[in-house]
Amino acid sequence: MPRQALRADLLMLLTAMIWGAAFVAQRAGMEAIGPFLFTGLRFAMGALVLLPLFFWKPAGAKHEPFNRSLLAGGIAMGLALTLGINLQQVGLLFTSVTNSGFITGLYVIIVPLLGLALGHKTGLGTWLGASLAVVGMFLLSVGDNFQVASGDWLQLAGACVWGVHVLLVGFFASRHDAIRLAVIQFITCAVVSLILAAVLEEIRLDAILQAGPALLYGGLIAVGIGYTLQVVAQQHAIASHAAIILSLEAVFAAIAGAVFLSEELALKGYIGCALMFAGMLLAQLWPRKAAAAH
Repeated sequence: MPRQALRADLLMLLTAMIWGAAFVAQRAGMEAIGPFLFTGLRFAMGALVLLPLFFWKPAGAKHEPFNRSLLAGGIAMGLALTLGINLQQVGLLFTSVTNSGFITGLYVIIVPLLGLALGHKTGLGTWLGASLAVVGMFLLSVGDNFQVASGDWLQLAGACVWGVHVLLVGFFASRHDAIRLAVIQFITCAVVSLILAAVLEEIRLDAILQAGPALLYGGLIAVGIGYTLQVVAQQHAIASHAAIILSLEAVFAAIAGAVFLSEELALKGYIGCALMFAGMLLAQLWPRKAAAAH
């Protein structure tokens, strides 16, 4: 349905804007508290915001009962989310918001590549796009003496996990209630991250209050609204198509990093960003006539 598809695209574009700006909040929050505590608290806030909708049943609407399949789907999404967001969060300690945003955006290449494992055919456009993205990442991330920041490696690992997460959301959101899935994945992420924080990090109330503004944006806006919009939108979107729109968070992250953190790149870095973005677009927009003929 064209109207449903347009609505899904607009929701995912809004999600990308929210996520892009969230990189700044994620960096700012860690000036006061550790990465696992920041993640745990903001996803707990996101879950609490949505919790009333978990039990709300609109008049005359069909409401999916709480069942084992719904729970398993939410937990699977939540575990992938936990791994991806914490790799990203820890990586931000060792790299810039701009680098983080663009390297995370490589999941737009990873989603169709993961399809190979599921027996999907991968066309020439994906391989060309992946090649461009790899060259772009080299220019963006590799410094003097061919050294790569440890944070960039963590972001790359996270991008692989985000690819899995996009596929999981696409699979389960078309089969279950989107809001209930979102709440379950947020609770899963919050619980696991807070356990890690309790074991690995110092927890102080004054530090949490100092990180308050970043937590409010990261929890209420980026999680409560952004990740929920992703689940709702992906009910009506193909995973690979969703990935290209969501990957625009890289552009919004770069803009937010420049505006709020005064981050700057050398010319080589800008060329790298441009090549990565071109690779993302090429992988999704390259004609697939040959694939359709099979």
